[in-house]
Amino acid sequence: AEAMELPLGCEFEDSVFAQSKERGPGGGGGGPPYCAKRCEPRWFCKETDSVDDTEILTAGKFLGDLAYREQEFEKALCEYSSCLLLLPASNIAMRRDVQEGQARCLSRLGRHKEALDIAEKLRNGATNTDHLTTVLNLQFAIYQGLENVEKKIMCLQQLICLHPFNPWYWKLLAEAYMSLLQDLSPLFFPEVKLNQSEEVGVSDSNFKTSTGREINFQSHSSESQKECFWSSLAIETKNRNPVTCSNSQIIKEFLCTSEEAERRDEGKHTASASWERNMLKKVGIKACASFIRARLLLQLTQLQQSSFVLEKNIKSQKEIEDKVKRFGLKESSLLLMTKVMGVDLLPEKIKEEFQGEVKCIGPSALSSLVTASATEFEIKCNLKVLLYLFSYLQVMME
Repeated sequence: AEAMELPLGCEFEDSVFAQSKERGPGGGGGGPPYCAKRCEPRWFCKETDSVDDTEILTAGKFLGDLAYREQEFEKALCEYSSCLLLLPASNIAMRRDVQEGQARCLSRLGRHKEALDIAEKLRNGATNTDHLTTVLNLQFAIYQGLENVEKKIMCLQQLICLHPFNPWYWKLLAEAYMSLLQDLSPLFFPEVKLNQSEEVGVSDSNFKTSTGREINFQSHSSESQKECFWSSLAIETKNRNPVTCSNSQIIKEFLCTSEEAERRDEGKHTASASWERNMLKKVGIKACASFIRARLLLQLTQLQQSSFVLEKNIKSQKEIEDKVKRFGLKESSLLLMTKVMGVDLLPEKIKEEFQGEVKCIGPSALSSLVTASATEFEIKCNLKVLLYLFSYLQVMME
């Protein structure tokens, strides 16, 4: 028997070739044309007799937004709180927006503990990457108000894990490392006080400020004294509330934690001054590398930008270039940093970042997207590679 011959191609329904229905003037199938609702400026400020729950809730939310923009934070907090009481539990998106507004108001009013509590609840309820990004930005803003450098760096590192090709997060991280450098100098060397206008950079043997003043790495404290001080400080800081803990304590605990693994491998340091110099140099390398990463990303996105967006991009690149120069690194060192920090920069990856795909996954899976420690972040983002190269290959800095 002859085998049945299979038809080639696809079969189409007859309806595909049927004549399309006549469309009415509004674009639909003869129905009334769509007419967008027009609202007057600040329509939500006026009293209304509306019985539409959605309109009432939206007006309350907008009143809070307006008060916050006008820096009337007490008023904004009241509006947000009133709105939240009326919101049904099913309206998750608006509830999260209103709670974020509450947290930002509380932070601006100095009630940071309450703001952090709300942020933590929002984080626990996050179900997609947009939720987590919003929460991390909120936490960063709160810690910025607290001037908590360690927590700011942690938030930015987690944001970069979610958005590795966002130049603005890298620039903020570099600036946070610079703040850490400025705070570290008087902690390691109490006799040295930097003016607020001075920025710090790293050279081979000195700590250099933007005004040209150099700080020699000298320390007279013994290793045993330093070990005892750092250990007791870490214990004391751990037992205190992170909101009330002083900035200097937080910074030193952060450095102890981030360097703990390396210190176990390297053994005891033979000279306190040498350890302190290396500590400052490592923070400087991280800051410079983060600036370079930000500049590379800005350069890649520049071709697709125009108008004020392009102006902001170019201005930021110039600002970064000036700051990188102040580190006093050799050209070979800068080239090495550029290669390492740009090894994963491909046009298609950059495109994916700015297309804004939202990943909807569970809380546990969301947590796995961000690193748990500074060391993990540095490994993931090649900062640890740079530190090893500068240390073991002895790439000399001017």
